[in-house]
Amino acid sequence: MSLPRRALVTAAALVAALTLAACGSSSDAAADLAPAKGSTAPNGATVNLTPQQNRVTTPKVDALAALVPEEIRKRGKLTVVDSLGTTPPLDFYANDDKTIIGVEPDIASLIGNVLGLDIEFNPVSWENIFVGLDSGKYDVGLSNITVTEARKEKYDFATYRLDILGFEAKKGSGWKITGPKDIAGRTVAVSSGTNQEKLLVSWNEENVRNGLKPADIKYFQSSSDYYLALSSGRIDIYVGPNPVTAFHAVQTGETEVIGTYSGAGAAVLGKIGATTRKDNGLVKALNGAINEVIGNGTYAQVLKRWGLDAEAVQTSEINPVGLPKT
Repeated sequence: MSLPRRALVTAAALVAALTLAACGSSSDAAADLAPAKGSTAPNGATVNLTPQQNRVTTPKVDALAALVPEEIRKRGKLTVVDSLGTTPPLDFYANDDKTIIGVEPDIASLIGNVLGLDIEFNPVSWENIFVGLDSGKYDVGLSNITVTEARKEKYDFATYRLDILGFEAKKGSGWKITGPKDIAGRTVAVSSGTNQEKLLVSWNEENVRNGLKPADIKYFQSSSDYYLALSSGRIDIYVGPNPVTAFHAVQTGETEVIGTYSGAGAAVLGKIGATTRKDNGLVKALNGAINEVIGNGTYAQVLKRWGLDAEAVQTSEINPVGLPKT
């Protein structure tokens, strides 16, 4: 899925929400609807929000490290670009408001371990991920980036997680979403420029062709705005990355995920990929490193600690079929 630019989310806001009623603020997208129930992931794992992450580690593999382009090997550092404009558990700040934590940094760190490289995290707004990759400022993007056919023209991908979208509504709505007809006539919030938006637009077109009302698609500036709109009843559902919606629902206890869908649409199983500039020679090393950690079990440990067990891939692929252009 393509993540939008959102207000920076800190774990400090989430920590506060664990003990106080979650009224939210412009930068508090983690808990806007009600008192949170605890720092627990959807799979029941306790979430570590401190700077002392005690990340899962794995040994260097010399044969894979040798695949890294010489310039990066000499530098000894992999520059990773990510967007912190998301809610947990993807990329966010620990409770010191400066340490970057989440499933994406954990996977980046494993890749660095295998390739014998230090990891430099570079948090930027969503659109600047691609600007930085295009210019060569950053080596690789790990920020829940969906493989799409359009992006494959400019970038190489090594997949590391399934791309699953979540439809989040108030708890007890009695409503389930399995396809286009289920959003007909509803008010749906989504972030502009994402594949979630593309999916909703295509669903609206299908509904109109079938004589149904289109959904009223709404856009807001930040995650907290989406959740406040959901709480007040101004929207019926919010569509976003399933890791985010599922985590938020567990934290607040006031919402639920009423449906999930492939981020690449009905015809393609969506995949999230480590993203690098096309033909720069890095993708094989990334692919090899990800397959190494899948094989040795450290990948599964990372997903489990963030509650993303269900989004594991069995193997990393280079440039698989992605979200179609049309």
